[in-house]
Amino acid sequence: MADPLTTRLAARWAGWPAALRIGILYLAARAVTTGFFVAAAALSGPTSRFGANATVGDLAMGWDSTWYWFVAVNGYPAQLPLTDTGLVAENQWAFMPLYPFLAGALGTVLGGWGVAAVLISLVAGYGASWALYRMLRLRLDRSAATWAVVFFAAGPLAALFQVGYAESLFLFWLFLALLLVMRRRYAWLYLLVPVMGFTRPGVLAFSLFLALFGIWRWFRRRVEPLPAREVVHIVALGLWAAVVGFSWQVIAAIVTGDASAYLATELAWRRNWIPDSPGQFFPFDGFLEATRFWAEQWGWPVVLGYVVLGLLIVGVAAALLFAAPVRRLGVEIRLWSAAYLLYLLAVFFPQSSIFRLLLPVTPLWGALAVPRSTAWRIVVLVAGLGGQWWWIYNMYGLANTFWRIP
Repeated sequence: MADPLTTRLAARWAGWPAALRIGILYLAARAVTTGFFVAAAALSGPTSRFGANATVGDLAMGWDSTWYWFVAVNGYPAQLPLTDTGLVAENQWAFMPLYPFLAGALGTVLGGWGVAAVLISLVAGYGASWALYRMLRLRLDRSAATWAVVFFAAGPLAALFQVGYAESLFLFWLFLALLLVMRRRYAWLYLLVPVMGFTRPGVLAFSLFLALFGIWRWFRRRVEPLPAREVVHIVALGLWAAVVGFSWQVIAAIVTGDASAYLATELAWRRNWIPDSPGQFFPFDGFLEATRFWAEQWGWPVVLGYVVLGLLIVGVAAALLFAAPVRRLGVEIRLWSAAYLLYLLAVFFPQSSIFRLLLPVTPLWGALAVPRSTAWRIVVLVAGLGGQWWWIYNMYGLANTFWRIP
């Protein structure tokens, strides 16, 4: 028999607005993450990039946060920096402008770029959690949608909601965009697409998603009517996303006078692992190069590396197509996940940052929340928190090799 006090508390909780319930859960998750950061700072040693006396503030402004700050202070170079061998060196063109400039503007009010950057990440993380809940409530019951948000807010990569990275802001825009597509309301997407595109890379995946979504809608038009205005919106927005996706390359080329400025800048990071990597970009070459590199690092035959990569691709595709919990999330989330994963496969060189780069497919957390078993959901939550501590400890506590880059 249910305890009367528990029943009353549950009823009161259920009666609160969803935005408030999500906010409370999000803040609780942030408190746990803060504790993890405090522990990681205390464990930071002389071999860590943060040193033996690291603070939580040092960690929050570490790694790529420094690049975003540099963009806010110095803008973008008109002349690309070069290495001693004459190749393009790492520089600001790899980082989109909206987040650092927004933090810079807010920082003039709050008294510091770092405070503003973390505040934007925190607020955007809550916005992303709320938008994710709204998305999943279109397909799942309230309990499953709430647990999915808990997994998201307390998951392995939840530390990114509290550091000077653009991920939180991008996820907020992205989840709003997916919510609008799921509700067949397209007008606001004309604004969301460019703010997504100038927050961080990935809007080309959204263009591919719209193409796949348009094809699916066409074949389903007898089940769900497809009016001409919706066709116009889907096609126009897909083209708009493609234009925005390539525009940063055009801007970098105009400013620097080098048509390959952006791609050469991105490839500069790859040379941290493969010094003799080709100076030109080829689609899918990053994953192929990485398969060879990591197979050699781990002592695997290269052929085995390719087999594992192939099996992984087939397994993910099968899950998106056939797994019942994933299918419950709706075709829009599945198509977006497929489009984004294909985009990563085409452009990314996988290393430890792959975990962070997978954040845009976190609506799939909803699949783990579908089973109604409370015990199962608690196990998933504990595993997520364990993964979060492991990630923070490695990326911010140890932080000392190319194996540990967030």
